[in-house]
Amino acid sequence: MAHNLAIQDDKAEMFYVGERPWHGLGTELDHPATAAEAIEAAGLNWQVEPRELVTKAGDEVENHRAIIRLDTHACLGVVGPGYIPIQNREAFAFFDTVVGGGRAHYHTAGALGSGERIWMLAKLPGDVVIDGTDDVTEKFLLLSNSHDGSSSLRLFFTPVRVVCQNTLNVALNGSAQQGISIRHTGDIATKVTESQRALGLAVRYYDDLEDLINRLARIPLRQRDLGEYFLRVMPDREESESHTRTENIRHAMLRNFEDGRGNDLPGIRGTLWAAVNAVTEFVDHQRSTRGTRDVERRSNRLASQWFGSGARLKARAWEEALAVAANN
Repeated sequence: MAHNLAIQDDKAEMFYVGERPWHGLGTELDHPATAAEAIEAAGLNWQVEPRELVTKAGDEVENHRAIIRLDTHACLGVVGPGYIPIQNREAFAFFDTVVGGGRAHYHTAGALGSGERIWMLAKLPGDVVIDGTDDVTEKFLLLSNSHDGSSSLRLFFTPVRVVCQNTLNVALNGSAQQGISIRHTGDIATKVTESQRALGLAVRYYDDLEDLINRLARIPLRQRDLGEYFLRVMPDREESESHTRTENIRHAMLRNFEDGRGNDLPGIRGTLWAAVNAVTEFVDHQRSTRGTRDVERRSNRLASQWFGSGARLKARAWEEALAVAANN
């Protein structure tokens, strides 16, 4: 799947409020959006439709269908016969009922590739605050949906550290995929109802998260322990003849630990929480990404930090930090 922002008529299919997660891409709104505003501002008011596949000779391809984007006629993917599309408006409506029955405030939404994947980011009320510090993490829910058969509709927790806009990938039960997943098969309406009930756990999730983050912020890291932590997060590849690139990444994380945005705050400096954010700052703001244009590099970075290798690296940083905390 292409990771660049979807572009129609030289305009990115995306809206944003403020400066999260990029600066200046898509349509800017001066206030958090409702679902109706979000879908229009992001240019996501289009639908998809499954259609039969045929060969050039006119023969039908059995057990496969193409998912066609109706406004551009682009083929977004090939799926099996049991695949049921979830339209963009259905996904937004689902998000509305989860977050507040039409009162959800979206901070960004958009599409990647030709529309193969869409996402929506909504803020929950309240913040996570580390005791006795100015370190604040905002509570977000991220919904993503694919139209190419590559993934389920997913809704998961995405905390964002305000001071440096690091997007965290954290799980409280050992799973990097914490959240709700709805497959594109069977009775989707029933699954949505079940998911709405399950997502009532969001408040408890963030309460537990606040306790864990405070615990990480109370654990100082010695230089030796810090080196071991980054080595576990970013180990050398046995099959590689040179480890120079990996060593450079670990050095960048070490610099972030010492001088990264927010890591100099009283009560944060030198702690396990600062080490986690050293990794997330590298992934979200410093890691090299593919692309010949700035818009390509930034959109590739977002796709990675939410859905790809960057997300997995941040999840490993969190899991390794919890392992260290368990021994302290």
